[in-house]
Amino acid sequence: MRHSAQPNPPAPPFNAPAARRLRAALGMGPEHVAYGMRASYGLPYVTPDLVIAWERGTVAPGNPELTALAGVLWCSPGELIGRPRTLREHRIARAVAAEDIAHAVGMELRAYLEAEESGQWRGNERQSAALARILELALPDFVAVTGREAKLADLLHSAVTTRWQAYVRPVMKLAPLDKEVVEQVLQELHQDYQGHMAATLSWGGGSRNASESGQQFLDGIVDNFWTAVEGRTG
Repeated sequence: MRHSAQPNPPAPPFNAPAARRLRAALGMGPEHVAYGMRASYGLPYVTPDLVIAWERGTVAPGNPELTALAGVLWCSPGELIGRPRTLREHRIARAVAAEDIAHAVGMELRAYLEAEESGQWRGNERQSAALARILELALPDFVAVTGREAKLADLLHSAVTTRWQAYVRPVMKLAPLDKEVVEQVLQELHQDYQGHMAATLSWGGGSRNASESGQQFLDGIVDNFWTAVEGRTG
């Protein structure tokens, strides 16, 4: 059964424990939250049972419900969602309208909404800088929401398995960092991965655990990259 009158874009990940904690801090019961959402936000289907289901994580509120819930709990929508993963989720977390983003970056609204839908950002350097500023995006988040993370993962995979020096400039095009930082990080990742492979090849083929460790390193290559970058720039 659908609760919303009209279809809406996918909602961001909901932080159920935060919703429960905020409600309790206000001394409100689920019935108070439900009443506030019905009376003040025009959501007649919201019941105490639905609020409890949200807080238990069995169902998640949609975008209009999330906005209304934040209003009733006197918090920002960003306090009720998990770590944003997409451009739309970052925008909702900052409680910024799509129209405002489009205006701030100098882009037609339709073009901006297409970027949210496709996960591919096609803005120029000035527009990208404006997007990062208005959404307060850290560099890892900017790379992810603009659809560059998969390409970065491919480059890093090649860098650690072949000659890392050849991938310094390509990585810098995706993640604008100082050349020295990129060189140091790629060299470190290359050495770490080669260490895993050396363990795999030693002693007549190495252990299964060593081989799995190498694959796990590759699976988490983007996270490993940003962790190493933070260690040099944080």
